[in-house]
Amino acid sequence: MTRTKIILLLVLAALFGAFFLFDLDRYFNLEFLKSGQRAFQDYYQAYPFRMIAIYFVLYVVVVALSVPGAAVMTLAGGALFGLPLGVVVVSFASSIGALLAFWASRHLLRDWVRNRFGKQSEAVDAGMQKDGPFYLFVLRLVPVFPFFLINLLMGLTNIPAWTFYWVSQVGMLAATIVFVNAGTRLGQIDSLRGILSADVIGAFALLGLFPLIVRKLMQTYQARQIYSKWRKPTMFDRNLVVIGGGAAGLVAAYTAAMANAKVTLIEERKMGGDCLNVGCVPSKALIHSARLLKQAAKAGNQAGGAEAEARFAHAMAHVRSSIQAIEPHDSAERYGSLGVEVIRGRATMVSPWEVEVDGRRLTTRSIILATGAEPFVPPIPGLREAGFYTSDTIWELPGLPRRLVVLGGGPLGCELAQAFARLGSQVTQVERGARLMAREDAEASRLVTESMASDGVRILTGHQALRCVREGEIRRLVVEKDGKEQVVEFDALLCAVGRAARITGFRLEELGIPLTARKAIEVNEYLQTIYPNIYACGDAIGPYQFTHTAAHEAWYASMNALLGGIWKFRVDYSVVPWATFTDPEVARAGLSEDEAREQGVAIEVTRFDLRDLDRAVTDNATTGFVKVLTPPGKDKILGVTIVGEHAGDLIAEYVLAMKHGLGLNKILQTMHIYPTLAEANKLAAGAWRRNHLPQRLLGWAARYNARLRG
Repeated sequence: MTRTKIILLLVLAALFGAFFLFDLDRYFNLEFLKSGQRAFQDYYQAYPFRMIAIYFVLYVVVVALSVPGAAVMTLAGGALFGLPLGVVVVSFASSIGALLAFWASRHLLRDWVRNRFGKQSEAVDAGMQKDGPFYLFVLRLVPVFPFFLINLLMGLTNIPAWTFYWVSQVGMLAATIVFVNAGTRLGQIDSLRGILSADVIGAFALLGLFPLIVRKLMQTYQARQIYSKWRKPTMFDRNLVVIGGGAAGLVAAYTAAMANAKVTLIEERKMGGDCLNVGCVPSKALIHSARLLKQAAKAGNQAGGAEAEARFAHAMAHVRSSIQAIEPHDSAERYGSLGVEVIRGRATMVSPWEVEVDGRRLTTRSIILATGAEPFVPPIPGLREAGFYTSDTIWELPGLPRRLVVLGGGPLGCELAQAFARLGSQVTQVERGARLMAREDAEASRLVTESMASDGVRILTGHQALRCVREGEIRRLVVEKDGKEQVVEFDALLCAVGRAARITGFRLEELGIPLTARKAIEVNEYLQTIYPNIYACGDAIGPYQFTHTAAHEAWYASMNALLGGIWKFRVDYSVVPWATFTDPEVARAGLSEDEAREQGVAIEVTRFDLRDLDRAVTDNATTGFVKVLTPPGKDKILGVTIVGEHAGDLIAEYVLAMKHGLGLNKILQTMHIYPTLAEANKLAAGAWRRNHLPQRLLGWAARYNARLRG
């Protein structure tokens, strides 16, 4: 805290303390006001402007210091100045005093609150950015909420000071009129509670509902405006049409079917989407085969030449067999048996209630866009001429490439680079950033980089891909770092620099559905597009392009589509876990240490190394750690990073704890099977506990035990 803040805080504390120390509150009660009413009125008659000025300043100070007395001061305004003038004076004095309290709270406390409650503050600020003035107005209309508390809490948010001032002035006007009018009949008031009778409180409550009703009417009007150019069918064939048969679409259709809704799922390509056919399933199957080869190599059975080709063919066969084994779970036949109508074809939206598939028009009350994503191909000169693969097409390789270049150092690029290196390719990975897996903990990134390098991956971080050159069968990638160019020859090149939402061909533009800056479908917190009956979820919206988040969002989208007229659910992103299936695996939930430092969140870091875990020792899997972030001195979990074998499985316990507000002490008190890798979670909690043992109590215990020993 700066010197200026400390001085201001001391001054305010001194003034606040003096108010009670010198018993000044005795001048701000109803009895004192009544007893001195005649003297105050005489003074006002003699010196009207002076009395108004004194009253105005005193009122501002009382409100700014948040001390008791504002209600009595408001009554005094009515008693002294009458209704019209009293309302004007009180309205401006109370608003200015509120603004000063707001400024003091913002200047003294906001930085501290943001440092301590970073994520929560961001969520509050996001809500205030969108609806702050509206919520403040509703709170000001109902005097049941303490106005001084509203002043202080609003100072902790990002609402602009001018907005806070004018909304407060307008919002408090109704209560001001009631209290000032009561002050004009001061002799008839026995207590402050008499002013706020049940009828008056009920009237204010109804008044508070008024803006909510107006807002609902405005939303209805805006929806009518959006729908105005479209002709709504008088009847609907279906409750829901889901476009896309990937992870999000399948869950959305399944959820609707379980609610006995009539639902149609439309998929142009293969059921199961990218995850089953070109994403999670094939990549994990390939990683599994590559890991077995790594273990065989450790045992002295190193593959090479024709044998490597044969093992690659075997690995790709395992990929295909894995897809075939899982396909029935996502098949049209299975979903048909669950009550979902599955249509194969290209879907386009004709109107907000109509979807056309190969000339067939379907009417529906709601639509869910689960259109997925596709690999992003960077605009590198000569890339298309040289030829390249993406995460969608790499499975079409005719054989094991002798020299493979992987563009991109994110999760997918690292997973496939390591797998192909273990299968026998000479892999060069090019990443323009300073390190691989930039979103992860720096230490986790380092361990993965070291592991990949030990597997033979040549890693070029900080290198920018400039162009590709092809001369006959010879293909080269030209990269640059620090102004120096370097040439990398390759037989195959994999673009793994990210995925972009699949948004073309569905007539989003014709319907006027807006996109985000990242070219994804824009939705609100209920996953609605600009049309309240059209929803979107999964990779098509981001912000997390994971199968599990797609499924998570799909439930919300489906339930809101079916129940939107009665009840709506905000999608919950409070705890989002993910994992990168390199060796070692990296799993994460919540803040990383780097993010916490960047956001200024005060944290305490607890770390447990897997080399101290018995099961990791027996499995020769000691590379890695569990790192837990907590607020200083507290066991609340702000973030977890796990590096090691089966990290993606181990983090589930922390995800559950974070979701339901369980701290490290609860994990420590939970029995874990020995010997398992899951014990690492309990041992990490134990490491935190050892650092927070009550030293004074332990000292007393030592003296007590010594005395017992005689």
